Amino acid sequence: MLRDFFIGLSQNQLLNNAAKKYGLKLGAQSVVAGTNIEEAIQSIKELNAHGISCTVDNLGEFVLKKEEATAAKKQILQVIEAIHDNQVDAHISLKPTQLGLDIDYDFCLDNLREIVGKASQYNLFVNIDMEDFRHLPPTFKLLDDVSMEYDNVGTVIQAYFHNALEYLEKYQNFRIRLVKGAYKESEEIAYQEKADIDANYIKLIEWHLLNGKFTSIATHDHRIINHVKKFVQKHNIPNDKFEFQMLYGFRKDLQLKLASEGFLFCTYVPFGQDWYGYFMRRLAERPQNLNLVAKQVFNKKTNTIIGVAAGAFILGRLTKSQKKKRK
Repeated sequence: MLRDFFIGLSQNQLLNNAAKKYGLKLGAQSVVAGTNIEEAIQSIKELNAHGISCTVDNLGEFVLKKEEATAAKKQILQVIEAIHDNQVDAHISLKPTQLGLDIDYDFCLDNLREIVGKASQYNLFVNIDMEDFRHLPPTFKLLDDVSMEYDNVGTVIQAYFHNALEYLEKYQNFRIRLVKGAYKESEEIAYQEKADIDANYIKLIEWHLLNGKFTSIATHDHRIINHVKKFVQKHNIPNDKFEFQMLYGFRKDLQLKLASEGFLFCTYVPFGQDWYGYFMRRLAERPQNLNLVAKQVFNKKTNTIIGVAAGAFILGRLTKSQKKKRK
C-alpha cells in the first residue's frame, strides 16, 4: 500500500508542477543536491574529498515537447562541461524520456548521441537509466545504436523483472548498474515479493561479478553489501571490477565507511527543479527510505506537502472510483 501510494504520487503531474514552485523547501533538500549546476558541483567536490565518485542526474519528468527535451539536452551538456572544467570525479546518468523518447525515437537518439559524443571527448562515462517496462525495448535499442559509435556508455538492469538475467547476459560486456527496481510492474513480468526480488538481485550481482565488464551494485541494503564483500573475497574478484552505489543523502555513514575500507564507491547525485517524481520513487522503492530521511527531512513543511499530496492522491482515487460507478 505504501509503495503504491508513493508511486501514485510520483506520476501526478499536477503535484510535480506544484512542487517546483516551492523548490526543495518541502523536504527533498537533504536527498537532492541543489537546484542548479553550481550547487551540484559543490556537492560533488565534498563527496570527492572523501574518496567518493559521483554520477550526476539532471532531474526531469513529463517531457512531452521537443523544446523541453532540447533544453534538457543542453543542460546535460553544460553539466559535462562543468565536470570537465572543475576536474571533479563524476559521470552522467540520464533518462531517455527526458531526451524525448516519448516524442520521437530518432529525435531522442540524436540528443543522446550528442551527449555521449561530448562526454567521450572528456573521457566521461554516460549511464542510460532504465524506466518502466514499456520503455525497456526502445531504451535497449538506444544503447545498441549509440554503442556502435561510442564505448563510454552503459545501462541499468532491474532485478524485479523475471527475465533480468537474459538482459544481463546480452549486455555483459557493458558497464552495468544493478538495481532492484523502482516502478510498479505487473506480476506477469516482475516479482512482487521482496524476498524474490532480493534473491534475484543477488543472483544477478554474482553472475555479473564473475562474467561482466564492470558492476555497479546500487543498494542501501547492508545485508546484500555484506554478502557481496564475502563473495568477492571468496572468488578473488579485484576491487577495481565493481563499485557500490547509493543515493545522495541516504546512509551517509555507510557510504563513508565503504569508501574508507578501500571499496570503489559512487554516489548518485540528482539535482534540479524537477525533483518531485524522483523523491517520491525513492520513498516508494524502499519503505525504509522514509525512515532514513525522516530525521533529516520531516519538519512541518514536509509534513504539509506529504499531507497535501496524500489528500490529492486519495481524492484522485475516489474521483476515479466515482466515475467508474457512474459508467
